[in-house]
Amino acid sequence: MIFTLRRLPGSDDVRVALPLVRRTRDPHEGQWALPGGWLDVSESLVAAASRTLSETTGLAPSYLEQLYAFGAVDRSPTRVVSIVYWALLRADDVSTELDSADQRENVQWFDAATLPRLAFDHNEIVDYALWRLRNKVGYSRIAHGLLADEFTLAELREVYEAILGRRLDPANFRRQVENSGTLIPTDRFRTGSHRPARLYRYNQDVELADRGPLGDRD
Repeated sequence: MIFTLRRLPGSDDVRVALPLVRRTRDPHEGQWALPGGWLDVSESLVAAASRTLSETTGLAPSYLEQLYAFGAVDRSPTRVVSIVYWALLRADDVSTELDSADQRENVQWFDAATLPRLAFDHNEIVDYALWRLRNKVGYSRIAHGLLADEFTLAELREVYEAILGRRLDPANFRRQVENSGTLIPTDRFRTGSHRPARLYRYNQDVELADRGPLGDRD
């Protein structure tokens, strides 16, 4: 599954969204589902996840991590164990990638908080991924996976609010992130109808997320 942020039509609200694929065969023909595919004998898990995502949605994520293995006995008519990966798509890639995905007949974007009933146990998988995302945003710089390389503090707060599903006090948020040591102020500003806002970037010496002792290995 891949998460990105989408602004609701006619609103300033930003929501976490994900693409789903409409199934064209049984079981669950016609229902929406997470994109998936089979593991080739010559592929690593990461390579298979990247390939499947590209083939079904045309998307290339900025962040990809193994989520969990789902293997309940009754989750499919035949015994299937799914190794699920979750990915993030940055805001600076959204316009091009979303246009490409929306042109695919069986791919559609959904608000992650208001999904229809999905095939198999995919609603439970999405719920678990959202829980992980909300927890991870509190102790890592995972929000960077949804941002351009440079951003304002208001844009960063918008990402946190979309993930957590609640408003954050701007002054408290600014104080916390500036004291975190993960942001580096630049000499550039975002200009527009409001007063110029300073652009920040993440400290690249701080990992996007703690992957544990194995790092990027399978």
